[in-house]
Amino acid sequence: MIGKYDRKIADNDIAQPSRLVVGVSGASGVILGIRMLQILQPLDIETHVVISPAAKQAIKQETEWRYDDVLALCSCVYNHQDVGSAIASGSFATCGMIVVPCSIKTLSAVANSFSADLMSRAADVTLKEGRKLVLVVREAPYHPGHIRLLQQASDAGAILFPPVPAFYARPESVDEIIDNIVGRILMRIGIENNLYMKWKESPDWE
Repeated sequence: MIGKYDRKIADNDIAQPSRLVVGVSGASGVILGIRMLQILQPLDIETHVVISPAAKQAIKQETEWRYDDVLALCSCVYNHQDVGSAIASGSFATCGMIVVPCSIKTLSAVANSFSADLMSRAADVTLKEGRKLVLVVREAPYHPGHIRLLQQASDAGAILFPPVPAFYARPESVDEIIDNIVGRILMRIGIENNLYMKWKESPDWE
């Protein structure tokens, strides 16, 4: 009977989600997604990961990583076509989703709510549930169609985060550039870290 429901509430019934959905799409820059998974692996955060077929190809073309070694960094990996997976439902609580890198194709799917695969479906669910969705859009230059898509995605609630280096950090290697970008992305979704240099953090500027 409604009003007579006395089930005891256990501690894990009200626990905060410590899950992050990560999408790795087929844009150039898959090393950003791999490095993010490396950083998150030892933390108390479950990574629920979707890797597109084009991203799998980019891993081989752009990095020295074996695909199976990338998968080993993830808490859980989903087939990109399995729209019945847990992350396709809003009842699966997460702290948000990062698509890194985000291709224009994936941006278009998100901007138009076209959930044809699991990555775009998970992104759409993230938005409808009011959670943070960070799209690390990797393309340059933009034509007017790209800009319209960026505006649509932003209007829907997505956080647009092109992987632009912060040169005030005076990076001395590609690895430092990657860490700085990944650190700032994680900070934007609410995961504090020391991978990026804050503005005016260096004594050289005083």
